[in-house]
Amino acid sequence: MSAISANFGIKEALEQLGVKAINEGTSTGSVNFSNGDVLESYSPVDGQLIGKVATTSKEDFDKVMEAATQAFKTWKMMPAPQRGDIVRQFGDKLREKKEALGKLVSYEMGKSYQEGLGEVQEMIDICDFAVGLSRQLHGLTMHSERPGHRMYEQYHSLGVVGIISAFNFPVAVWAWNTALAWICGDVCVWKPSEKTPLCGIACQNMAAEVFKANNLPEGISCLINGDYQVGEFMTKDTRIPLISATGSTRMGKIVAKEVAGRLGKSLLELGGNNAIIVTPDADIKMTVIGAVFGAVGTCGQRCTSTRRLIIHESVYDTVKTAVTDAYKQLRVGNPLDENNHVGPLIDTDAVKMYQNALTKVVEEGGNIVVEGGVFKGEGYESGCYVKPAIAEGKPEYKIVQHETFAPVLYLLKYSGSIENAIDIQNNVAQGLSSAIMTNNLREAEHFLSVAGSDCGIANVNIGTSGAEIGGAFGGEKDTGGGRESGSDAWKVYMRRQTNTINYTTELPLAQGIKFDL
Repeated sequence: MSAISANFGIKEALEQLGVKAINEGTSTGSVNFSNGDVLESYSPVDGQLIGKVATTSKEDFDKVMEAATQAFKTWKMMPAPQRGDIVRQFGDKLREKKEALGKLVSYEMGKSYQEGLGEVQEMIDICDFAVGLSRQLHGLTMHSERPGHRMYEQYHSLGVVGIISAFNFPVAVWAWNTALAWICGDVCVWKPSEKTPLCGIACQNMAAEVFKANNLPEGISCLINGDYQVGEFMTKDTRIPLISATGSTRMGKIVAKEVAGRLGKSLLELGGNNAIIVTPDADIKMTVIGAVFGAVGTCGQRCTSTRRLIIHESVYDTVKTAVTDAYKQLRVGNPLDENNHVGPLIDTDAVKMYQNALTKVVEEGGNIVVEGGVFKGEGYESGCYVKPAIAEGKPEYKIVQHETFAPVLYLLKYSGSIENAIDIQNNVAQGLSSAIMTNNLREAEHFLSVAGSDCGIANVNIGTSGAEIGGAFGGEKDTGGGRESGSDAWKVYMRRQTNTINYTTELPLAQGIKFDL
């Protein structure tokens, strides 16, 4: 462990979370076993090796699936409110170890410590939401066309839910899925990103403690580790009726095709190319706060990160100056130091992608407003620290149409009415998050209308980044169409059943058909 990490209590955090230097990568509760290759986890903070994880072989995966399918038989029979109490206990475990897990998230992924704590808080929040929901898994009643009959709709547990999560939110997205799946009576098999495997082990350890304390089968929560080939074990397995996958659009299309080929269900939360529209009636101070955090938070590695700032020509220069001045105040460095605003990118491959985007925008005719670059020297030894950059461009540039998972913000100018700005915003393949900054009620309502934003999330006078647990999270088009977290997102984790009860002594047939015996 490096001197920097020790100073910030990483070693102690790992101990609290039960994460050892070398871990088994396949787990069903308290039982660990694996025969795969060794996966090494390096921190983008200081380039140090945090730990090694054994990856999952096909033989290991089949053992996990056997444990999960057997556990499902017990778990689905427990009343939903009782399952909710188990989730409550898991939420309490997260509260107990929030600081330790937040530090591990920050150190293994590279986001700021405050964002790491915020991510764990999201896990706690979704547990609270799920506990309440466990008493509200409602159906519908309908009037039958046949006298003496009652019709209703109910939801049943689905089975094994496969979860594939991304590095940028190494624990929260798993919890979004798992907390809801658990209260619905499902069991979960999770493949975390191969870039953040230790975060997965930490969460699995906590879940295992809760299930063991309640004498419940360990297979209710299962963990597998490895690259895309391990993910393919899940996508091809007919024992897993639902695959929830978070990541790139390219990955999502592969998952969707594979799962659809066996008539399974997919919940996809994929890329975003999110924009903030700034109208002449915008509050400039609020605009700057929303745009800057949206663009540089998590070093631009959120699916909801602000990529495009679409500014009306009448306020373009004012907004450009204000945002540029704000960038001068950003401090980039060790994310565990709370004086810093921006941490590193996840790895050097991400750095190359960032550099390539800045090169391409210039090649297409754009202008660099705030120069980018890679930090070097003491404190930046990992090679993953970059300067948040701003470029002026045009909506039709290919690089502007592309999602660059890095802190690159494109300034785009529009003229005329709000409809022109909305056209620019919607004219990308992705459809996750969007926002408008305006004090004009008509503009705001138009943006939220059917003629407005085509994204799954549309905000007024807040940025594109961040979401509350109570609302369904997800987007349209190349974002995949899935919905996670709040509202009625729970329904995807269950199977719907329509029931008809005849409480008469007659058996009338539908559509007036006669069949007398």
